[in-house]
Order: sequence, then C-alpha cells, then structure tokens
Amino acid sequence: MSRNLIPLSVVATLLGGTALADVPSVAVDIAPVHSLVARVMQGVGEPSLIVAPGASPHEYSLRPSEATALQEADLVFWVSPDLTPWLEGAIETLAGDATVTELLEVDGTTELAFREGASFEVHDHGDEDHADEDHVDGDHDDHDHDHDEHAEGEEHDEHGHEEHAEEAGHDDHGHEEHAEGDDHGHDDHEEHADADGHEGHDHGAYDPHAWLSPDNGAVWLNAIAAQLSAADPDNAGAYFANAAAGRDELTALSAEINGILDPVRGRNFIVFHDAYQYFETAFDFPASGAISVSDASDPSPARIAEIQARVADQGVTCVLSEPQFDPGIVAAVMDGSEANTGVLDPLGSDLEPGPDLYGNVLRNLATALADCL
Repeated sequence: MSRNLIPLSVVATLLGGTALADVPSVAVDIAPVHSLVARVMQGVGEPSLIVAPGASPHEYSLRPSEATALQEADLVFWVSPDLTPWLEGAIETLAGDATVTELLEVDGTTELAFREGASFEVHDHGDEDHADEDHVDGDHDDHDHDHDEHAEGEEHDEHGHEEHAEEAGHDDHGHEEHAEGDDHGHDDHEEHADADGHEGHDHGAYDPHAWLSPDNGAVWLNAIAAQLSAADPDNAGAYFANAAAGRDELTALSAEINGILDPVRGRNFIVFHDAYQYFETAFDFPASGAISVSDASDPSPARIAEIQARVADQGVTCVLSEPQFDPGIVAAVMDGSEANTGVLDPLGSDLEPGPDLYGNVLRNLATALADCL
C-alpha cells in the first residue's frame, strides 16, 4: 500500500524553524558590542568575538581562530579605528568581501568629544565643538559598505589561516603577547609627560567608548538588525523582534541604574582613565577627573599631583581603578586620603560573552560606583 510521504527537507524545515536558514557568519570586535549582536541574533545564530575577554582592544594579536572568523565573516561590526586601530588593516585584509559596519558612524549615534587634562577639559578640534552633541552626519549609511575585493595577494589556505594573520600585521601566539614586547597591553608605552597633560594620546575627534551609553546601545540594536536583515531576509522578522525586545530591556535597565545611583548622587569620584563620559552623560553622574587621560599610557607625575589636589580639594570619596591597571598608581593618588576604592570594568572582562553581557556591564558599573561612594 502506498503512502504519501512528506519530504525530509520539509520536515526539517518545520521542526527547525529559523535555525535552519542560511544564517550569515558575523564577526564582532569587543564583548559589549558582541553582546548586542548576540541579542539581535538570539534564536537564529551566534556571532564570533574577535577580541578575547580581558584583553586590551587597543593592542591585540589575532589568534588563528579569530583570523578565521574574520575571513569567513559575511558581516563585521566594530566600534571604530580609534578603539581598535590594528583591526582596520585586519578587516581590509581578511574580511574583504564582508559588509562592514563601523558603529560610531551609524546615524543617530551620540558622539562625545575627547576630554583632556585631569579636570576633563574638552579637547579643542579647531572650529568644531561636538561635546554633548548628537553626531548626525546626514548619511552614515555609506559607512556600512560592502568590500567587493580581497586585498591583493591574499591566499586561502587550510592550515588555520596563519598567513592571513601575518598579513594583517599580527602574530599567531594569542593575545598574551602584544606588539613590541608589551606583555600587558598598557604598561610599556612611551611616556609623554607634557605639562599640559596630553600624555601619549593620539586619537580622532571623538571618544570611542560609546557603548557605555544605553541610548547608543538602542540605536545600534536597530542598525545591527537592519544589516542582518539585509543579508538574511528570511530571518528579518526575528532580528527586528529581538532588537525591539532588546531596546525595551535597555529602557528598563536605565531606570534600574538610575535607582542604584540616586542615593549617592552629588558625591565626587575619580576614575582611572577617561572612558566613562558616555555613562556619566547618560545618567547625569559626572566624574571629578581621571588619573590618566588614556588607558594606553601611564600618567605623568604632574597629572598625579593634580589629581591628588583634586581629591583633597573636592572631598573625593571614591577612586576607581580597572582590572588590568597597576594598583600602585591608584595607591599613589590616594596617598594621604581616606577615599574608598573600587573597580570599574567597561568591557565585562569577567563576564560570560553573550546576549546578557551588555546589560550586566552597565549594571555592574552603577553598582561599583554606588558601593564605592
């Protein structure tokens, strides 16, 4: 007796749903941005993280698996070359066919000008003053572009793509070994102890730590969903639904963080380096200064003296360090002070990468501040 059999392909599609669709390969620079992409892709696929948790994004040596993730990527999301200058060349060499989105250039992103000096003077960029201003450039979609040609001379091999990592200017020995003998990513940089406080700070016009604003996170969720949907129309509904849910979660998170900070508003604190102005602006919780203008250089003696004076003059009750920095510098700043200490982690170094990391990074910042103050 004959039976009407349902083709196995149809059964698989019915059972598997969107998971069986041809999901794009996605590579992302740092853990907080990876978390936003993972939230948009939740239930559909998983992005690859390029910079390992706990490593400095400013100087990094690609491992073979990370070079492979870039080379196989259909889409790449990254903050900007100001945060990961080494990654620009790696993307051009390894991800030449990928659609690349520089999130700091996404329309609607709030960009804040760099601040200089221990007291956070806004850096002078000539006739432009973009501090506390939404950076709307008219058409940032042009930055989310397709690279149609691989870099000349790039070869695809079957041995972990070591050659590509070398072409991108990085070695294959893991992130433990940084360029030019910098074993820690921060400690062996040139010192530029200028009296005006510009210690080795070579940057563009805008502070790249923009993920610490939940408003930017919400803008980026939508941009990520748009790019994924363009590459994978079959799952567009899932991507946009996830992005909408993620934005609702950030709205609730912002209210939660304001509740954490409200009891300690008005108290003064010092951060290790000036990476938190997006968080400060979002929650109206300004820092009194930073020990170092950049996390890529040690502060000069003059800057330490200036911060010590500020701690005394303003009655600073909290000095905050970061996991990867020398605690001796914080101890020098606090010499003679009764201020508390705490640790801020803007990258979520100890957190499990994934959809929940972004919210936990912001929540942990607020909790560490409140506990210290």
